[in-house]
Amino acid sequence: MSDASRTTRVVRGGGSGAVYGLGLIGALVYYWQHADGFWAHVWAIVEALLWPAFLVYHLLAHIAT
Repeated sequence: MSDASRTTRVVRGGGSGAVYGLGLIGALVYYWQHADGFWAHVWAIVEALLWPAFLVYHLLAHIAT
């Protein structure tokens, strides 16, 4: 295989995954502490996965008023 046939792929902007991951952990801890009961803990996991959507929704609702 010659050097001319090799391609290098450079991926940039990977920091957003780390930010989302830390936010996920923080949201899970927050919602888990406020949950009481089995289904509340299940809902806490769902909320932790969807925290950016909740954040944007409440932010836009606050701006609209």
